[in-house]
Amino acid sequence: MKDLKISPKVAVVQASPVLFNKEATIDKTVDLILTAGRAGANIVVFPETFIPAYPRGFTYGFVVGSRTMEGRQDWKIYYDNSILVPSPDTERIGKAAKEANAYVCVGVTERDTVNFTLYCTYLYFDPAGTLVGKHRKIKPTGSERLIWGEGDGSTLTAIETEYGVIGGLICWENYMPLARVAMYQKGVSIYLAPTADAREEWQATMKHIALEGRCFVVGCNQYVTKSMYPEGFHYQHELEKCPENICPGGSVVIDPFGKTMAGPVWDREEILYAVLDMEKVPMSRLDFDPVGHYSRPDLFQFSVREG
Repeated sequence: MKDLKISPKVAVVQASPVLFNKEATIDKTVDLILTAGRAGANIVVFPETFIPAYPRGFTYGFVVGSRTMEGRQDWKIYYDNSILVPSPDTERIGKAAKEANAYVCVGVTERDTVNFTLYCTYLYFDPAGTLVGKHRKIKPTGSERLIWGEGDGSTLTAIETEYGVIGGLICWENYMPLARVAMYQKGVSIYLAPTADAREEWQATMKHIALEGRCFVVGCNQYVTKSMYPEGFHYQHELEKCPENICPGGSVVIDPFGKTMAGPVWDREEILYAVLDMEKVPMSRLDFDPVGHYSRPDLFQFSVREG
């Protein structure tokens, strides 16, 4: 680990996408990046699947043993508004990162360039605007598996920066103990946890990871109401059983000692800001380093298949 003495300012973007509208959501993403850049942010963090949205509430006509053509047509709207990586869409985000002079980390639904599989993907751009990494969610949760394929170990991404190593996992991947260990082994000191989980219980997970990994944890979620959904889906009626406040947020920043620095914020769009004193990372590891002096390699062995 590098000697961490720089204190970056992180911007945590709890915002609403323009649901199922790729172009409009990228426009909004660019505006939010530039807003955070003007506020002096060095790192700008967006939620899981911000582009084009997290399709909460829809089954897409799946039941065990059968599908419907109407569900396929609804899914095709989501597919058409997903993005290729790389593409002119990612170039637009990279251009905004360069203008803001910040690292930008954003969740997208990625459309594979060869086949028709979608992935829940997290993208990393550096201040030069270069796409420097991506992570494909390795285990979609529950019925998410009907929408997204599984990523592999080659995209367990961690980015070396002047502030320390930035990386993380998406939503309930963070409940996978070995996936967390894989990130700790990469030396992550700024741990990103983009999510769609707005439960109170998620806050305990964020604190646990900060204490376990002895790292800063940035939890970022969308704020979405049911009235934001566009009309015209065959399965629009499935939203009737959902609450109006369909995703209230809960974005938060936790320090390596498990203390809340900013948030959680609920029931609104807001950019959270926090200055990360990176010297807290080595100080927090004086008495606990999960893959260092506390790891007992004489007892335990762990490896990741990254190829």
